[in-house]
Amino acid sequence: MGIAQAAAPLRLHLGCSGAAPPRLTSLRVGVGSHARKGGRRRNPPRAASSLHPSSNPRAHDHDPALKPPAPAPAGDIAGRDLNGAADHAPQQRRRAASDLEEEAWALLRESVVSYCGSPVGTIAACDPNDSSPLNYDQVFIRDFVPSGIAFLLKGEYDIVRNFILHTLQLQSWEKTMDCHSPGQGLMPASFKVRVVPLEGDEEGATEEVLDPDFGEAAIGRVAPVDSGLWWIILLRAYGKCSGDLSFHERIDVQTGIKLILKLCLADGFDMFPTLLVTDGSCMMDRRMGIHGHPLEIQSLFYSALLCAREMLTPEDGSADLIRALNNRLMALSFHIREYYWLDKRKLNEIYRYKTEEYSYDAVNKFNIYPDQIPPWLVEWIPPEGGYLIGNLQPAHMDFRFFSLGNLWSIVSSLATTRQSHAILDLVEAKWSDLVAEMPLKICYPALEDQEWKYITGSDPKNTPWSYHNAGSWPTLLWQLTVACIKMNRPEIAARAVEVAERRISVDKWPEYYDTKRGRFIGKQARLFQTWSIAGFLVAKLLLENPEKSRILCNNEDEEFANAFNLMADSCNPNRKRGRKALKKTYIV
Repeated sequence: MGIAQAAAPLRLHLGCSGAAPPRLTSLRVGVGSHARKGGRRRNPPRAASSLHPSSNPRAHDHDPALKPPAPAPAGDIAGRDLNGAADHAPQQRRRAASDLEEEAWALLRESVVSYCGSPVGTIAACDPNDSSPLNYDQVFIRDFVPSGIAFLLKGEYDIVRNFILHTLQLQSWEKTMDCHSPGQGLMPASFKVRVVPLEGDEEGATEEVLDPDFGEAAIGRVAPVDSGLWWIILLRAYGKCSGDLSFHERIDVQTGIKLILKLCLADGFDMFPTLLVTDGSCMMDRRMGIHGHPLEIQSLFYSALLCAREMLTPEDGSADLIRALNNRLMALSFHIREYYWLDKRKLNEIYRYKTEEYSYDAVNKFNIYPDQIPPWLVEWIPPEGGYLIGNLQPAHMDFRFFSLGNLWSIVSSLATTRQSHAILDLVEAKWSDLVAEMPLKICYPALEDQEWKYITGSDPKNTPWSYHNAGSWPTLLWQLTVACIKMNRPEIAARAVEVAERRISVDKWPEYYDTKRGRFIGKQARLFQTWSIAGFLVAKLLLENPEKSRILCNNEDEEFANAFNLMADSCNPNRKRGRKALKKTYIV
C-alpha cells in the first residue's frame, strides 16, 4: 500500500464566511485581464486590497527606519542575449532600473494566492506557457520567505501574517505515509488552495480548502526539515518589521515554536550537536550527497534557535526547553566553527593528518584520511579567505562550497567575525567561479563523471553545472546581500545585483542557469520563478536601505563568545586534560 492516509484535503475555514465562496478561475490575485504575453512589461495588475499600504492602517506606523524607501534613481542596464552577448535591440539597450523593479513587483503580485478572500502566499512559478506545472503552482514555505521579506520591506504585512497563521494550522494536521507518522512539529513543504464541492450540498456549491504536502507526494518522499526553521526566521522578521510583537505571544504561535524546537532538540543516537538529516531535506531537494550534517541545515538551525529564544515567553513550562536550547546553541557554534572551517592553513593541517588515532587528545578527531582532499581544492583555495565545508561525518568531509550555508552562517553569526570576512574574501577571489555571468552558484564545484553517477544516481536533472549540481540561482542574491550588509561590505552584493540586472528580465526571470559560468538558462528551469523575482527585489530594497537587514540578522551572544574561547582552549591537543569546569555548564 502506498500512502496510508491519502485523506481528503484539510479543510480550514479561517476567515471564511458561512456561505461557500464561488469557485476561483485562478489562484493568482490580479491575473485576470493581465495575463502574460511573452516577457513583455506591462502595468502592474491589481493585487488583493490587503496588500496595499493605503488600505492597511498598520502599514507605516512603526519604526521610521523601516518605512518603505523612495524609488531608486533610474540607471541604464544593458540587455544581453542567452549567451551573455550584448543585445543592441533598442527596447532592451536602455532599460531603467526603476522599470525593472516595477516589472518585478508586478510579477510578484501576480503570483499571490488568495484563500477565502485573503492573500496567503505566492506560488513557486507563474509561467502562463507552462502546460505541466507539477507542484510549481503550490505555495512553498522556503520559496515564500523572500516574497514575504519583500512584502515586509514594503510595509505590506497582512500576507505574511496570514501565511504564518495558516501554515501554523497545517502543522497540527496528521501526517502519515506508509503507516508511519513523523514528529508533530513538522511543517509542510508546500500547500495548495483547492476548490472542492461542498459536502452535503446538492446545488453544486463549492468551498476552498488548503491541501498541504509534508513530503508524501514529493519526489523521493523526503520530509522538509528546513520548512520549520525558515518559518521561525520569517516569524521573527514579521514581528521586527511590523512592530506587532504581541503576535509572537499568541498561544498558538508559542505552541508552534515549541513543537518545532522539540522536534529538532529531541534526543537521539548522534554524538554531534548538528542535525542529522537525509538527502533532499532542504533547498537541494534531490539526491546530491548531502545526507548527514549539511551546512545549510546547521546554519538555519542555529539561526532558528536564536530567533526562537528571542520570541519564547518566559513561563514555567519553557524553562527546560530554553535550557536545552542554550546548551545546543553553544555546542553547535563550537562544533561548526572548530571543525567545519577550512582555509589554506587548515587544509595544510588536514594534508598532514595522522590517522587511526585512539585517544581523547586526538588531533584528527573524525579520522579524516588526507587522500580525501580533492585535487581541485589544492589549487582553488585562495591564500586569503576560507569557507565552511559542506558536511562532516566520521571519515568524511564534503569539501564543496555551499553558498546558502556559508551566507546564512554569516547572517546568523554562526561563523565568527573573522570567518565571515574570510568567506566574503573567498567570494571576491573566486568571483569568476561563483558569480561569473549570473549569481550565484548553489555549490562549487559540480559532481562529474563517475562521481555524478554514483552520488546522484545518474540524475538527469542534476547533470554537471545544472540545477542543484552547481547551477546558478538568482534567488541567492538576497542572502548574499544580507550577509554583505552585515559585514559592512555592501559593494560585493551591489556588484552581483548589477550582473543579474543585465539579463534576468530579458531571460524572463528563470529559476536557475546552467554551465560553469551561468551562461545558459537552465534546461529544465521554470520561467517567471517567484523566488528569483523576490530575491532580486529584496536585494535591491536592502541595498537602498541597509538598516532594514537587521530584521534577519542575529548578533553573537557575548556570553557564548567567551564560553566558546574557553572551550576552544580546553580542546587544544597540547593542553593536559583536566576537570576544570566553566562558570556556567554547557553540554557539548
